Amino acid sequence: MGSDNLTITPQALADGAADAPLLSEGAAVDVPILTVDLDGDVDAVTCARAAERAWASDRLLVGLRRGRGEPSPALWDLLSALDTTIAAQSSPAERFSVAAHDPEAAIGDLHAAVRRNVHSSLVLGQVLKLSEHLPVPAAIDVESLAYSTLLGAPEFRRWLVQRGPRPLPPPSPQEPVLVRREGPRLFVTLNRPERRNAYGAEVRDGLVSALGLAAMDVTVTDIVLDGSGPSFSAGGDLAEFGTTPDLATAHLIRTRAGAGRLVAQLADRIEVRVHGSCVGAGIEVPAFASRIVARPDSVFRLPEVAMGLIPGAGGTVSVPRRIGRWRAFWWCVTGVGLDAHTALDWGLVDEISD
Repeated sequence: MGSDNLTITPQALADGAADAPLLSEGAAVDVPILTVDLDGDVDAVTCARAAERAWASDRLLVGLRRGRGEPSPALWDLLSALDTTIAAQSSPAERFSVAAHDPEAAIGDLHAAVRRNVHSSLVLGQVLKLSEHLPVPAAIDVESLAYSTLLGAPEFRRWLVQRGPRPLPPPSPQEPVLVRREGPRLFVTLNRPERRNAYGAEVRDGLVSALGLAAMDVTVTDIVLDGSGPSFSAGGDLAEFGTTPDLATAHLIRTRAGAGRLVAQLADRIEVRVHGSCVGAGIEVPAFASRIVARPDSVFRLPEVAMGLIPGAGGTVSVPRRIGRWRAFWWCVTGVGLDAHTALDWGLVDEISD
């Protein structure tokens, strides 16, 4: 198919320009991502045909809107079918697109990020579309099965080599999760500040245990989850990555021993108070809750795609249901940090407060 930085029109998309086989000789991915130029006039029939092709496409399809103003009504179906759109202007409520001062440069950055991590980017796009309308438990299973697949991919192996061997973290010198009750309220605090409350085995198991108590006790009407130290949570403990005995066990741990399903189950009773670094699981798990309050210093990141993976603590489920799968795709692939005000504008958090 030639260069992997191609731009096509909606008409070309409708006519099958993205339909060539994804895999070339030797199962190499041929052109993982295409840009769809959305600036020209497109009639509703062409948009509908292009949208149908986009939903079925094996490639990642990213819209480009250089002009300002609201997209035409004819474009809405096509915008919905794409993986994301980069636009010169995007209102907070327009979840199909991400605003950029220089849309052309932002598109180039996105293409480059996909090329660096082809398999994780493609799998991310597939998972986001597959799980968009699934019940939360089923969507978490889809995420985890895809995550297990990527653990055997070359990009994750490359990341492991670059990281180098690391000893397992020492046991926590204190209770890794603090739990106290005041009347009907349960206060749960992640308490490994020396590891920035990384979502390792001890913190994960302590959090699951505390939430399990609340799930069994209907007299607990409110749960407040926060973290000690300078960060709410730095996400998965990198020293533990790749240390489970086998992929099937790792899948069961992520889905049946992780906190995501419990937070989703208890969502209406949980308020999460975040601050500092909220990385990976440090935002994936909170995003299942009905309410997140962020301090102004909060910064949010999902770095897994750059490691050859996808979010594995429920982030492909919880985050898109807050900000839309289109912004979630862009955020995961680029790995950029979101400040508290952007997170509020997008709906990732519900309030900023000291």
